[in-house]
Amino acid sequence: MGATEHQPVRVEAAALHDRALRYFDFVMVAFVTILLLSNVLGAGKVATVNLPAIGDWPFGAGILFFPLSYVIGDVLTEVYGYARARRCIWAGTTALVFMAFMATVVVALPPAPDWGGQSAYEQVFGQVPRIVFASIIAFWAGEFANSLVLAKMKVWTQGKHLWTRTIGSTVVGQGVDSLIFYPLAFWGASGWTNDLVVKVMFTQWVLKVSWEALLTPVTYLVVGFLKRREGVDVFDERTDFTPFRAKI
Repeated sequence: MGATEHQPVRVEAAALHDRALRYFDFVMVAFVTILLLSNVLGAGKVATVNLPAIGDWPFGAGILFFPLSYVIGDVLTEVYGYARARRCIWAGTTALVFMAFMATVVVALPPAPDWGGQSAYEQVFGQVPRIVFASIIAFWAGEFANSLVLAKMKVWTQGKHLWTRTIGSTVVGQGVDSLIFYPLAFWGASGWTNDLVVKVMFTQWVLKVSWEALLTPVTYLVVGFLKRREGVDVFDERTDFTPFRAKI
């Protein structure tokens, strides 16, 4: 074992308060970055893939990268505990709110007469407020559900069978996310029947859970690396699980 690695020691989450953590800031930055980029670059584009015996099948491009925020959310809770994951979720939520505000201001500014990019800006960044609001609320609730379930399951399983809690928490977290987002964003909207909302909601939930399940080996590698480097294995046995605070 290298000198920079340590065998993880089981600790209660509160014991991390005075401990220097080498990689937490980097994981937090990755979490917020992927969240923002997946919303900016992926949320507005509908891509297509050609499936045998089915043909072209459209899908929201954001589904390729947005689930990575749940993977990193799993890593945060598993390695650093619920309280630090909660802090990251609030950081991500705040960043999303500011991004929505900034996009609204930028799109609303009158363009220069000789600049022809206004329509492109409006198409990419001028999202319907209802959809933006639904996205932020769904992310906040889904991520907290994901983190809570994973932290609780870790205590129940005594830290064994990581795959059960990463997939189990995703089933719940993505379920909450989808149940909030699609009805709140599209129920009763023009061009959306109620049956279509339910169909898309269920399809996206299945795809997101399946995508994260496929990434389970990557989650194992990252979690193992971080636990060895940080030297701790955190359990939330006496944690206050309220989401309404950002204090660690």
